[in-house]
Amino acid sequence: MKKLIFVMAIAAALMSCNQTATTNAGTENADTVQLVNALTEAEIADGWMLMFDGETPGKWRGYGKDHFPAGWVVEEGMLRCIGSGRGEAGAVEGGDIIFDEKFQNFELALEWKISDGGNSGIFYLAQELPDKTIWQTAPEMQVLDNTKHPDGRDGLHSAGALYDMIGVPQDKVKPVGEWNQVKILVYKGLVEHWLNGEKVVTYHLWTPEWNEMVAKSKFPEYNPDWANIAQEGFIGLQDHGDDVWYRNIKIKKM
Repeated sequence: MKKLIFVMAIAAALMSCNQTATTNAGTENADTVQLVNALTEAEIADGWMLMFDGETPGKWRGYGKDHFPAGWVVEEGMLRCIGSGRGEAGAVEGGDIIFDEKFQNFELALEWKISDGGNSGIFYLAQELPDKTIWQTAPEMQVLDNTKHPDGRDGLHSAGALYDMIGVPQDKVKPVGEWNQVKILVYKGLVEHWLNGEKVVTYHLWTPEWNEMVAKSKFPEYNPDWANIAQEGFIGLQDHGDDVWYRNIKIKKM
């Protein structure tokens, strides 16, 4: 009888351990589930702001426009630029879009995926000027299919790069159709580009090194004052005539 009681006690203890392990596993899985177009309680407490809810354009509008252009749509929880096949000319009613609020010191996070051979970009500190396009006023983090788009042959134009100035190795980006995680940090002139968890670009605005870098780029040809990037500006997404998708767009002021 004592032997039977001992065996039953061991079995009960093992069952309790299994239940605890299952509960813990469930808790761990719940903690690691990625929220899409939403903020965690920790992010809210840390001051993050959601820039896209996955359902409406919200504060996104066309550059130089007072409305959200027809060349962009919100579908299946994604902000999508509809490919026109027209390259930089974009769609007839497309064009670059901006979030209708200016930011100075911030951390921006988002995800993107690109179409086959596609091209797009993320602008920051952008100005909305009647006689200038957005890229004539702002630095750009390149969004690209490195393998098929001609820009991918040049590291200065590859995905994650500070366009036309600081290159990034081609192998830092995920294949077409997969989501890439981006972080852009801007703080008192310090700028960092992060791609898929790795810091790939670092530079300092308004320094002699910055001015020298700009002078070697294409930008002074289009805007002689381009090096004097504003201290505060818009976040923008580029219509380069190709399908591109964005989601999980959020920002924290610093």
